[in-house]
Amino acid sequence: MATDRKGLLAAPPPASNGSAAAGGGSTSVPPPSLQPNSVPPPPLPPLVARLNENAVGFVEHLGQFGRMTWGALKAIFERPLEIRSTLYQMEALGVRSAAIASVTALFVGMVMAVQFAIGLQKFGGMEYTGRIIGLSFSRELAPTLTAVIVGGRIGAGIAAEVGSMAVTEQIDAIRALGASPVKKLVLPRLLASVVVMPVLGAFALVLGFGGAMLVCATEFGIPAGFFLRTALGSVTFMDYFSGMYKTPFFGAIIALVGCHFGLITRGGTEGVGHATTRTVVVTSITILIADFFLTKMSILLFPTR
Repeated sequence: MATDRKGLLAAPPPASNGSAAAGGGSTSVPPPSLQPNSVPPPPLPPLVARLNENAVGFVEHLGQFGRMTWGALKAIFERPLEIRSTLYQMEALGVRSAAIASVTALFVGMVMAVQFAIGLQKFGGMEYTGRIIGLSFSRELAPTLTAVIVGGRIGAGIAAEVGSMAVTEQIDAIRALGASPVKKLVLPRLLASVVVMPVLGAFALVLGFGGAMLVCATEFGIPAGFFLRTALGSVTFMDYFSGMYKTPFFGAIIALVGCHFGLITRGGTEGVGHATTRTVVVTSITILIADFFLTKMSILLFPTR
């Protein structure tokens, strides 16, 4: 018995995976090349990690923005139409923005008249002031400047309103009732912005002309009739159309960006403030980028002679 115990205690360890597998024994151990690496990968540098995080966030925003835009376009053909809500948004976004659009266009026209008149006076070309102001206002300043200034107000208002609904769970309640937040909230604001921006752009064009004509008549002795005649004589319908056709696109950008940041708002009142700030910044930058491509498109489609 003592001999048997010594033999058992001195027995060799279990066989390796090859022999164990052959005898149907314990589980095989994978070779070292297939074992998981226990050493974690080195962390990314702070700058690279920050850029990677920003890139991922930008792609996520683009995906959410595209899905919301597609949903709004599909909701146009769904019944019932949100006519009452659309009319209310046209009054809130368009009529209440007329004051800031008027003041901006009026004083920009006056400043441009002073700058161009003084500059042209050095070369004896005062009579060209009306033509330059007419072309610059028709093609660029009236639609783009109005969109940037009014877009900040409209976009911030949309983001604050929709964001407040998001943090108070009103949007979740709309989904719980079986309705679509995109159709109820996004579509009326999108249609209203697309409709009111051309009106505000045309209104700003007239007031900009009036402010420039007033300054030229009172400060530089250019008769108002001569200024108006030369300005309108140099502006063709294609000049006017190449500027005004941008305004519906600007209106769509303002509404969609404001609704996007409003729908993803989280974190209470602080989140609403962040969403409003980001909406104003993104709206202004996006309008300026879109203005470049729309201007290039108008030059290709309607070349000047």
